[in-house]
Amino acid sequence: MKERASVFTSVLMIEQPLTTVDVDFVTTLHGDDQVSFVVLMQPRGDQDRLLRAIDDVALGELPEALHEGDEPGGEAARGPAAQALEHSLASLRRKGAKAVGQIIENHPLDHLKSVVDETSADEVIVLTAPHFVEEFFHRDWASRARHKVGVPVLKLFAHNE
Repeated sequence: MKERASVFTSVLMIEQPLTTVDVDFVTTLHGDDQVSFVVLMQPRGDQDRLLRAIDDVALGELPEALHEGDEPGGEAARGPAAQALEHSLASLRRKGAKAVGQIIENHPLDHLKSVVDETSADEVIVLTAPHFVEEFFHRDWASRARHKVGVPVLKLFAHNE
């Protein structure tokens, strides 16, 4: 039987800054075990705007659907993503967790696989807003990651503050 590492490593995929509720939840998932997080942040503008708009409509959030085209993309999305990542890392560290992170722009699932392998991660946590269309067709990050990474994948819905 494999001896358990002294630190549990979770790769945390996010698309928006972690809220206080999110941080409290992910840092207590494993009780008193020490957890180290590798946070992968994908800039929101890099995701499919049409699918996000459909999800907004499905959630009854028509004003958000109308403004999906206003989301910055490409280089313009990097600044907000970097701020969201730094905020999230600082929040995790304040709770006593070790946390490092990076922005991922292209091929997030390929990058996820390499990070899981490089860090010998114990699990992947995908923390996103609901994406009904992608989830229905099993095209969301968590569904696709389960077939790719070789470790347990936990899907959680992010909270808004």
